Order: sequence, then C-alpha cells, then structure tokens
Amino acid sequence: MLESDVVALTSQALIVATKIVAPLLVVSLVVGLVVSLVQAVFQVQDQVLAMVPRLAACGLVLLLTGGWMLRSMVDYTSTLFASIPDLVR
Repeated sequence: MLESDVVALTSQALIVATKIVAPLLVVSLVVGLVVSLVQAVFQVQDQVLAMVPRLAACGLVLLLTGGWMLRSMVDYTSTLFASIPDLVR
C-alpha cells in the first residue's frame, strides 16, 4: 500500500464522516442558537431548557436521515472492502 493510497482512503473517510454528521450538527447549532436567544430575551437561566429541544430536534433528524446515513456508511464500507485486493500489492 502506497502513501497516496493511505491519503486517498483517509480523505474519503473524512468526507463520508463529514457528510453523515453535518445534518445533526447544523440542526443542533440552529436549535441551540434559537433557544439561547429565547432564554436571553426572557432572562431564563435553566440549562435543561436548552438541552431538551436540542435532543428532540436531533432525534427527529436521526429519524428522518438515519436510513441515508446508514446507506452512506454501508456503501463506503463495501467500496473499501472491494478495493482491498487492489490496495494489497
């Protein structure tokens, strides 16, 4: 296995991981900002109030995009396993 193969595999893995995690991170960020803004406006300092909507939104995103995430990971893994004979020289 050459260094270029390792770099290519690593970059592909990072791209797949970024694509899979992006919906959860974006939703968590947006919900967290909205809840923090509402807490600042109403001067509420409860930390549980900030966590519950974020968990609910992330759970909803997982329900909606979980199949796509799993399919992406399985596709990457099967492509990786199929390329093993080419990588071992």
